Amino acid sequence: MSPAGGTGAAGGRPVIGLSSYAQPASWGRWMDRPAALLAMNYVSQVTAAGGVPVLLPPVPGIAGALDGLDALVLSGGADIDPAGYGAAPHPRTGPVEPGRDAAEFALMAGAADRGLPVLAICRGLQILNVSRGGTLHQHLPDLVANDSHRAAPGAFGAHAVRVAPDSRLGALLGPPPAGGELRLTVPTSHHQAIDRLGDGLVAAAWADDGTIEAVERAPVRPGAGREPGREQFLLAVQWHPEAGDDPRLFRALAAAARAYRDAGPEASGEPGGRQPLDSRA
Repeated sequence: MSPAGGTGAAGGRPVIGLSSYAQPASWGRWMDRPAALLAMNYVSQVTAAGGVPVLLPPVPGIAGALDGLDALVLSGGADIDPAGYGAAPHPRTGPVEPGRDAAEFALMAGAADRGLPVLAICRGLQILNVSRGGTLHQHLPDLVANDSHRAAPGAFGAHAVRVAPDSRLGALLGPPPAGGELRLTVPTSHHQAIDRLGDGLVAAAWADDGTIEAVERAPVRPGAGREPGREQFLLAVQWHPEAGDDPRLFRALAAAARAYRDAGPEASGEPGGRQPLDSRA
């Protein structure tokens, strides 16, 4: 084991967990068999960034695997059960997967306890928001009057996002052009999005229709008892960077994972460390 708990496998590359699906799949002569799976582009992005990817199936107790990891990716997938944020289901919501919800809420809580670096993608952003008391718009076309966020089932569309230049995300993806906004075109496939922000989160990017497209930890308050540079690496995007050609978010996660692994048991928060953090700071 490495000092921070990860395995330090494969020549010291950080070990990065990826939350996965549990659903029927087919391979070879086996048809519609129960499987734990995830799209290969998540695995490829983590590998290209220098990490060792490990799939985390949505089973009870999976949060125990966090002690062997250096970072966590919460991946995209099905809608969250709206009962988790006190709402009745919209006619276009679902089908939901309560077992996966429970597993990923546990992973998010365990990552916060450990100060484990996290990149949350699409559904992962929504898990983060709901875990902190936030709510979701259950069907964006009702709000924005178009299907720009999910052009077709089973395919990625694209739209522009505006990134706050003074955010952590902006520092990773910027700088903006002189006198202009920091704007990106991103791969997208979702019909739900943040309504009320969860505790301790701030928006860091928006679509042109006002939909929140990224969140991160709120800045440390003066007198909170922690240095700003010691905060957990925590970024969440509503788009799908694993499906695009911009590797910067995965590279940033891998760098945070290395720092977390190497910081040792006495450190806490970003750029790594082991002592619990206040998950709502």
